[in-house]
Amino acid sequence: MIELPVVSEVRPKRVKKPDWLRVKLPVGKDYARVRKLVDNYKLHTICESGNCPNMGECWGAGTATFMILGNVCTRSCTFCAVATGRPPEYDTDEPIRVAEAIFNMQVKHAVITSVNRDELKDRGAEIWYQTVIETKKKCPEITIETLIPDVIANWDALYRMIEGGQEVVSHNLETVESLYRRVRPQARYKRSLEQIKKTNEAGKRTKSGIMLGLGETDDEVYKAMDDLAEHGVHILTLGQYLQPTKMHIDVAAFIHPDKFAHFKEEGLNRGIRYVESSPLVRSSYHAERHVNVPID
Repeated sequence: MIELPVVSEVRPKRVKKPDWLRVKLPVGKDYARVRKLVDNYKLHTICESGNCPNMGECWGAGTATFMILGNVCTRSCTFCAVATGRPPEYDTDEPIRVAEAIFNMQVKHAVITSVNRDELKDRGAEIWYQTVIETKKKCPEITIETLIPDVIANWDALYRMIEGGQEVVSHNLETVESLYRRVRPQARYKRSLEQIKKTNEAGKRTKSGIMLGLGETDDEVYKAMDDLAEHGVHILTLGQYLQPTKMHIDVAAFIHPDKFAHFKEEGLNRGIRYVESSPLVRSSYHAERHVNVPID
């Protein structure tokens, strides 16, 4: 098999990012409008909390990925910029505030995600359900993707999270199996696959994402794609891992765009219906395109 180019770094200190990872600073009238709405409704977005490189592009287009159930996560994943700790009590009025904000943004497609709330018996499922219901009620024509966390095999919680009428249900695998202990220490690779399988069996359009550049091999990426296809994933996103701060896990390699194009073809060849694959792709990037991906 021909090996496509990969720029690999052994990183004792920070190095300059490749040209293909340069993004514009968030500016413009539409960006400012979304910024004001998010602030006025006292909402959290993964765009900010996760230091997303596409925030300027997405907010400039009038879209954002809302993060419910607070902005403090009970997990300590080594790739993620979201704060870790003991979350405060959640806000039961949040579903209505999110729905109103989405209505005022006048978007046609909304993405909703959340921190992990492992301390809650229902993992936050009722807030998830109510947020989708209230948004659909306020915006009858809207389509919704929910990017849900690991429910730790609480399948009753999972089914409550996904029964509100959203068009896409996403749960990110994040990385290959061999890196789980380093990257997602409180998660389990096979448990995430099982959650995706349960979601698919419930008749939902399923989606997952993997970060590249953490030290995975090509064969491990192929294996992860095979596993996702076997467990019923319809949509896959592949993007470059970028270290949020010096406290987070290092970038092991910067993957060339040609290699991302190669992985896209590999994913499609394995039966995954739709694959987004390029360095700056994140799980909610171009999410509006995923609503009509066939699931039969």
